[in-house]
Amino acid sequence: MSLSQIQTIDRNDIKRELCKRSLAYFAKEAWQHVEPGYDYTHGWHIDAICAHLEACSEGQIRNLVINMPPRHMKSLLVSVFWPVWTWIWRPDSRWLFAAYAESLSVRDSVKARRLIQSPWFQQMFGHAFYLTGDQNEKRRYDNNKTGYRIATSVGGSATGEGGDYIIADDPHNVNEAESDVIRQNALDWWDHTMSTRGNDPKTVVKVIVMQRVHQADLSGHVLSQGGYEHLCLPAEYEGSKYHTSIGWTDPRKARGDLLWPDRFGRDEIEDLKKRMGSRQAAGQLQQRPSAETGDIIKRAWIKRYATRPPKFDELILTLDATFTKKATSDFVALHCWGRIGTQKYLVDRVHARLGITGTIQALVDMSIRWPEAAAKLIEAKANGHAIEELLQGKINGMILWEPEGDKIARLNAVAPTFESGNVWFPETAIAPWIEEVIEELVTFPNTVHDDDVDACSMALLRLNKANTVGTIRVLR
Repeated sequence: MSLSQIQTIDRNDIKRELCKRSLAYFAKEAWQHVEPGYDYTHGWHIDAICAHLEACSEGQIRNLVINMPPRHMKSLLVSVFWPVWTWIWRPDSRWLFAAYAESLSVRDSVKARRLIQSPWFQQMFGHAFYLTGDQNEKRRYDNNKTGYRIATSVGGSATGEGGDYIIADDPHNVNEAESDVIRQNALDWWDHTMSTRGNDPKTVVKVIVMQRVHQADLSGHVLSQGGYEHLCLPAEYEGSKYHTSIGWTDPRKARGDLLWPDRFGRDEIEDLKKRMGSRQAAGQLQQRPSAETGDIIKRAWIKRYATRPPKFDELILTLDATFTKKATSDFVALHCWGRIGTQKYLVDRVHARLGITGTIQALVDMSIRWPEAAAKLIEAKANGHAIEELLQGKINGMILWEPEGDKIARLNAVAPTFESGNVWFPETAIAPWIEEVIEELVTFPNTVHDDDVDACSMALLRLNKANTVGTIRVLR
């Protein structure tokens, strides 16, 4: 054997070991066998994604959401390189993949199979497993170590098979994300079908990777439920430091720093933003499905106070009530607002899923805390009438408020009050809950819940005496 042959063997052994130890290194080496003719461009976000996928393979992370922009190697990393890499050292693992269209799942399944069958992979790792001849199709293939991969779609027919790894890669079609029905179908499919396919509920790994398309998309849905690690990778850094349990932190420091500047530079990102529009860019690029500046209510209009004024010309309470404790229901929002001249101040808030008893108690407690609040406005929906019947004659100043027009019209009616600088919110230091209120206001109507929006609109319409979009009836 010649010296050059020995050196080649040594180099291959080293690369083989590096590939086994690092998914990021494996992806770099495997790139040309999946995307021939295209140069590989590395980025720090690739290392970040691979580190979290490795943690999934090792059982350190069980549930993972990855939000990132399109065309940043999302599917190649999650749906092509990762399962093939895991099969090198755990070929008995079983994988279920789904996208909003079966053609996308099949596309990545075929790419992964071509990688496995490539001369490079066979030379480096062919000893680990081989694909069986009796089950080797685009939608499903098995290996000789009992591992398999199945490709399906959101809402597709149940496979009847279980998986050790369950992956949703782009579960929403961007063009259909505004449809409540289609979007809810995807959530129901995940909750009732796909996420229940784990072979072992104690060890199954579930990964959702996607660009944000709506507040109530699958990412927002599972993150609100809790129990998911969240790797958020916006195209442009906005100052928020994202952290995960494995010790990862977004390394960017300056606002506007790009995620993958060697591939998507400033010109490319600006072009995408122009073509998408502000709302789509906020979701798909920034993983924040509303414009940073705000929709109806702009962030720049938000004013803060560090010390609550000692005396108000007027104090009122406003209540938007939904009586149910179900995890998917709306919240009860109870606000206390004060007015000094033309300036309006949000001074207190209760926000929780409450039954009728809890709602009444919250209203009583708030009335005790703020005895100066003479008027107590209650939105006259079905639950408002229930409060009327139970508390009539027991609490002074109750007013049944009957809204006219929809929620968007009412918030638009008070938007000039925000824009003119006449609305004040407390600093986070004295009211940690205020960020939730602001986020709901600036993202409305593209929000999951709108209870705080209703309570705000009701208060400002009353304090502005702008009852042209609502009438009131005093409860005697």
